[in-house]
Amino acid sequence: RGGSSSWTRASAADDVMGVVIVDHGSRRKASNDLLEEFVRMYKEQTGRPIVELAHMEIAEPDIEHAFGKCVEQGATTVAVSPFFLSPGRHWQEDIPTLAAEAAAKHPGIAHFVAAPIGLHPLMVDIVDSRLETCLNRLTGGGTACDVCDGTDFGCKMARGVAVDE
Repeated sequence: RGGSSSWTRASAADDVMGVVIVDHGSRRKASNDLLEEFVRMYKEQTGRPIVELAHMEIAEPDIEHAFGKCVEQGATTVAVSPFFLSPGRHWQEDIPTLAAEAAAKHPGIAHFVAAPIGLHPLMVDIVDSRLETCLNRLTGGGTACDVCDGTDFGCKMARGVAVDE
């Protein structure tokens, strides 16, 4: 997929959409950097001009800051998109609360919280691709994936050890 998104919305024709992609947040810089890279890829592949990243907690920027940056760039509606696999407590409670608090500081700006990634057919391809990459690396025929490259973890074969009960 490339170029611009075919995403449509049921809103006024003059609405300007801003997107906040939010993950949990981590104390590990490398984990937070992955969201930054994803947001860069998302902007490039969709052509959306107003896209900001946010971390729900632990790291900066937070949802309030990212929401405000969308408004500063001209967004009249802000979509908060959880970068989460499952529809758990953060999606049902925490993120909507944080988004509403951010929106309250910008009267007249509409917002909504989108569904998490969830069960999407493309997830099968992604999981299988990661497995294939690891198997190729373990058998000496491949390189590390973008997640494991440059780290000391990932794609290591371990054998179970019996534990006396």
